[in-house]
Amino acid sequence: MTIGLLGGMSWESTVPYYQVINRTVAARLGGLHSARLVLYSVDFQPVETMQAASDWERAGEWLGDAGRCLRNAGADFLVLCTNTMHRVAPAVEAAAGIPLLHIADATAAAVRHDGLGRVGLLGTRFTMEQDFYRGRLEARHGLEILVPEAPDRRELHRVIYEELCRGRVEAGSRERLRRVISRLADRGAEGIILGCTEIGLLITPAESDLPLFDTTRIHAEAAALRALGQPGRADHDG
Repeated sequence: MTIGLLGGMSWESTVPYYQVINRTVAARLGGLHSARLVLYSVDFQPVETMQAASDWERAGEWLGDAGRCLRNAGADFLVLCTNTMHRVAPAVEAAAGIPLLHIADATAAAVRHDGLGRVGLLGTRFTMEQDFYRGRLEARHGLEILVPEAPDRRELHRVIYEELCRGRVEAGSRERLRRVISRLADRGAEGIILGCTEIGLLITPAESDLPLFDTTRIHAEAAALRALGQPGRADHDG
């Protein structure tokens, strides 16, 4: 199967999608094998403007057009390389007319596979505060989701857009993120979902007191396995 990657939100996190998918395929098939995929990388600035204006309907139409391009290019299913824009995943999937591999489903399967039930969620303020992501994890997968307090949510949102999406990885922001994770652990979190595809650029498992679930890696690996017709955790647990 051919994967349709809808990326560029931001391009900093689309790069590891390409790497992880191809490395997973190579590990499974050996030799010089790599993934069959097509990539549509959008200009992120208009998307961010629509986010800030809460113009989700227009954003869904805009990304839906990109999804149709991927289908016409031969994609068999879609991978939306962003957590936040899963806010419009139903509209994108409907416009494209091919299945979409949902990032929250793949992530929840990984969390459940590790035997956890109460996890912290880090991401943009849209992902942490709105129901499209938290609600799916809770209602479909039975997870208990904890999010940081409001000041920490605001700071994390700023770091994502003003630093990580621009390729800046600041030591001070890494330390602040570690403190956020520590506060979530004090509230009972058993693990942490890195629910923004850029956050994995800032912190590694070795720097966290809790297990980290990097949605970029999880989503990309799930896409590679689906393309190969090999069952992944989401196929068993989703």
